[in-house]
Amino acid sequence: MEFSHDDNNNLPLTKFESMLKTNHVLFFDSEEFENIIHHYLNQGKISLAKKAISLGLDQHPTSTNLKLFKVEVYIFENKLIKADTLLNELYILEPMNEEIYIQKANIFSKKNEHEKAVDVLKQALELTNDVVDIYSLIGMEYLLLDQFENAKEYFMKCLETDSVDYSALYNIIYCFDFLDQNQEAINYLNKFLDKNPYSEVAWHQLGKQYITIEKYAKALAAFDFAIISDDIFIGAYLERGKVLEKLKRYNEAIESYNVTLKLDDPTSYALLRIGNCHEKLGDNDLAVQYYYKTVHEDPLLDKGWIAITKFYNKKKNYQKALYYINKAINIDTENVTYWKLYAQINQRLKFYEEAERGYKKTLELGNYELNTWISRGDLLIKLGEVQAAIYNFEQALEFYPENAEIEYRLSGLYFSLNEESKGIFHLKNGVKINYEYAFILDELFPEIANNVKVKNILKAY
Repeated sequence: MEFSHDDNNNLPLTKFESMLKTNHVLFFDSEEFENIIHHYLNQGKISLAKKAISLGLDQHPTSTNLKLFKVEVYIFENKLIKADTLLNELYILEPMNEEIYIQKANIFSKKNEHEKAVDVLKQALELTNDVVDIYSLIGMEYLLLDQFENAKEYFMKCLETDSVDYSALYNIIYCFDFLDQNQEAINYLNKFLDKNPYSEVAWHQLGKQYITIEKYAKALAAFDFAIISDDIFIGAYLERGKVLEKLKRYNEAIESYNVTLKLDDPTSYALLRIGNCHEKLGDNDLAVQYYYKTVHEDPLLDKGWIAITKFYNKKKNYQKALYYINKAINIDTENVTYWKLYAQINQRLKFYEEAERGYKKTLELGNYELNTWISRGDLLIKLGEVQAAIYNFEQALEFYPENAEIEYRLSGLYFSLNEESKGIFHLKNGVKINYEYAFILDELFPEIANNVKVKNILKAY
């Protein structure tokens, strides 16, 4: 029994906590101790649970259930030898107690011996009337073994026994998704819905499966049925809105997202999607209003800042775009997308040093796209930072070892430093890889392109 603050069920708990404060030892029956310990474990108050176990065993030294709670705490604290020793003692006394097997399985699971955990749990199945919990535990062990077919089988057993065990349903769909069995998932959900036609969670999951295989009309119908089954199911309205966006039915999508705003506190995701729909409809004022609301609601949502920055970028209002991307960077200095947008906007504003800094930061944060290396290198060339440009492109070659665009740039850079042999080496590499990119020399190094040796090498190919 879980204690509630709204009824008299918490009287033993209040009495117990009062006893701890006064140091007056009071008597509780073993079941009251079990409820008190269960409450503290659920609350994550391990020290209080341990006190209750200790006092409980002082008053009821032969209670197997209290000792099993002690085992549970040992396992939680990773004291597996102590847990195992106590379990062995309990097994001698009560070899038919399924909880002993469950805790034994927990020990095996903690030791990453999941096959052994499964074997022990299957023994527990033969001793219990409450099979659903054990089916679920077996399913979780199979998940840890990456045996998704076996896991799926046991979670299905859970759902067959309890049709509203939605955690089992989610795990079944997880297994289907991992195995790329979308059609099989759809078939399973449809059969389940034949028996449980008002299961809003199943309709919701069916809709998501239809989205995966791009059957948007069927997905929309599934979400509609989810809403019929539960007209305050926010997740169904959100997914419905996403499908309507894909179908370019933006006004209807806005209506669906607006329902979620009325049902609960506004979510940044719904506000962002509404803004995007208004932008697609050409309602720019409304779009930007919702983007403002998005970043106000959740300043940490990068998609909100990206949306508002890109909005002004498309309108060629680069100053405002820069203003908002700077605000975003002040909140999260480690966001790669922010820095890439920062670099691109500064480049459009011809703030080349800031743009180069942005691309450099993007690379430092692990964005090694070819375009990032080239954009930064070309800016260094424009800024006259020849050695830095060479170092940039040599690093780029480590990631893109046979790339003509990089080779031609290195060739031009080395020729500009009068390091002719290196220039010729990279020029020949570039020509061998792709002659078509030779125009790079004309664009970035026009004087080098007119070099006689360069012309001769190009003619030879």
